[in-house]
Amino acid sequence: MKLTNKVIIITGASSGIGKSLATEFAKRGVNLVLGARQFVTLCQIAQELEQQYGIKAIAVQCDVSIEEDCKHLIQQTLTTFGKIDVLVNNAGISMRALFNDTDVSVLKSVMDVNFWGTVYCTKYALPAILKTKGTIVGVSSIAGYKGLPGRTGYSASKFAVNGFLDALRVENLKTGVHILTASPGFTASNIRNTALDKNGTQQGESTLHEEKMMTSDEVATIIADGVENRTRTLVMTGQGKLTVFLSKFVPGLLDKLVYNTIAKEKNSLLK
Repeated sequence: MKLTNKVIIITGASSGIGKSLATEFAKRGVNLVLGARQFVTLCQIAQELEQQYGIKAIAVQCDVSIEEDCKHLIQQTLTTFGKIDVLVNNAGISMRALFNDTDVSVLKSVMDVNFWGTVYCTKYALPAILKTKGTIVGVSSIAGYKGLPGRTGYSASKFAVNGFLDALRVENLKTGVHILTASPGFTASNIRNTALDKNGTQQGESTLHEEKMMTSDEVATIIADGVENRTRTLVMTGQGKLTVFLSKFVPGLLDKLVYNTIAKEKNSLLK
């Protein structure tokens, strides 16, 4: 799929991977609909991309955990551009706390954004994407292949996204719609700064070594290439590929490796 003059919706576009995706797609001549809660920031990003790359970009305030917001995002896209070629379900939040210590509402909040946000946006966009034989992207995670200690809600939401997209892919096997599940490894972004603690409060500081991770720009390039090439799944980083492999063949060993890795975090939850 050549992306010039395509219409792409990106949720969670105000920072991190979403913002990098907006820039990467703009470079490729795409017209953009940027959705996020931070409306002022979105407007600034849209304006800058229009000026720099000569594309058209609109900002739509959207909390993907609210179904009506997702419906409005899709309706605004169709009102402005008349079609949808690609939907990138990127909006997401994380959490960091042991399940035994965590209020159940924290898991619900994570699921509402990561899973239900993907479901809502996809539900309202699918009829238009069927017409263009376009693409639905879910930005998942390696945590959707292997449960991570201290991230029960996050892992559950990403496993759910993977299952949803996998079933949707089979349903659309003969419709021409392309489903891409993109799973970055640990990526340098603000998702850990905004991760929820056991009480649902943002933790504020990353517990991992951000400087050693993939950049959001690198992730965005891989995903954009995946859309162009109509790739089925993307598992990024050597660590991610190894995790998926070990989970299939030596899951007990992987449990120990994951435990030992997470135990080395700053202020580790594992004692």
